[in-house]
Amino acid sequence: MNIRIPAGVLLGLVWVAGLTPCSVVEAHEVPTDVVVRVFVHPEGRQLRLLVRVPLEAMQDYQFPQRGPGYLDLERATPVLQDAAARWISSSISLYEGGSRLQAATTAALRVSLPSNRSFGSYEGALGHVTGDPLPPETQLPWQQAMFDVLFEYPIQSESSEFSIDPQLARLSQRTTTVLVFVTPGGGERAFQYIGNPGLVRLDPRWHQAALRFVELGFWHILDGIDHLLFLLCLVIPFRRLWPLVPIVTSFTVAHSITLIASAVGLAPNALWFPPLIETLIALSIVYMALENIVGPRLQRRWLIAFGFGLVHGFGFSFVLRETLQFAGSHLLTSLLAFNAGVEIGQLFVLALIIPLLGVFFRRVVAKRAGTILLSALVAHSAWHWMSERASDLGRYQLRWPALDVALVTEAARWLGLLAVLAAAVWLLSWVFGRMVTAAPEGEMTADD
Repeated sequence: MNIRIPAGVLLGLVWVAGLTPCSVVEAHEVPTDVVVRVFVHPEGRQLRLLVRVPLEAMQDYQFPQRGPGYLDLERATPVLQDAAARWISSSISLYEGGSRLQAATTAALRVSLPSNRSFGSYEGALGHVTGDPLPPETQLPWQQAMFDVLFEYPIQSESSEFSIDPQLARLSQRTTTVLVFVTPGGGERAFQYIGNPGLVRLDPRWHQAALRFVELGFWHILDGIDHLLFLLCLVIPFRRLWPLVPIVTSFTVAHSITLIASAVGLAPNALWFPPLIETLIALSIVYMALENIVGPRLQRRWLIAFGFGLVHGFGFSFVLRETLQFAGSHLLTSLLAFNAGVEIGQLFVLALIIPLLGVFFRRVVAKRAGTILLSALVAHSAWHWMSERASDLGRYQLRWPALDVALVTEAARWLGLLAVLAAAVWLLSWVFGRMVTAAPEGEMTADD
């Protein structure tokens, strides 16, 4: 059945469509890289949230324009209000104590030039957002505009514990957020992260920071395939717990030392250092796997585990570089908690690996043949990793540092670290010597 629409009605529909505001939802491409700036400040009985985000991150909107693509500032306000609610306030959850704050009130919003630098400080950002807007005749392409919003939340007290759960990763393919918590006294605590960081306690108590970093250390071990394979290589030749104690202990002590040393600034900041450490970690797996094939001896294996533990400690520290900012004022507590989480993860992995290997060697293949087979498979994978990482390392040019006062100071700090390492080796050697003396004959050897 054909339905004929009168020409007058058809022309009327076209005319109405032409008058429809440009705020009609229309998708545009997701930005590749976006930087969001956020200030959080409790004051009296309200909490202020200041946000600056590129306007192009407000997806699914066709902003009103005039001329050759300039943003029509006079007609943009309703669209901006909807975008602020849909893309910003709905993506940020704020908590006072354990209670989520009520929905935000949009106290002010405005469009800014990309050259505006008011978000360098809280006072500058607040004064800018609540100040006079841009003149309507401003010629500003909408893709270059910055979108500034002030949200206000009612709170019980400015001295409460506040947390934030920002889910702003959806604004772009790679969203970097610079978050500054301004305390009631005027102090500042800055955070910078990529994507969604989860719940961020803006001024954490020591036990909150400790819990966060214990969890971080635990999951880092479970997520790190190279660390897991290194542990596997340590365990494969030993079916009894007692011979593993010196090896695991020395590895733990070593990576604890370099982890803490790196956190206090002893690790080089050069670009070549992370790929160097990653290459050495792969080398440590290859070496331990090959030693398993040849035949390990406990008398020197704890020392080798100590040496490679130093390397793995620097590897652990790379995770902390971006997360120590969430420790608040509890740096040492968070370091120890992360290390504790790593140890808990290691013990959890060992508790799974040792029984499984026992079953594998009893029912599938003989111990010696199984050790060679598993170690060869691990060595094969680690060799490829080492080759790839060494290739990446080769792209960097190593330069000798200039001989100056800074180098002498740095050398003195490294000498102090070497003294700590020497003392640790001496103490471990003494303790393990006593263990060997006290152990029954044959108890401290590999069970091959």
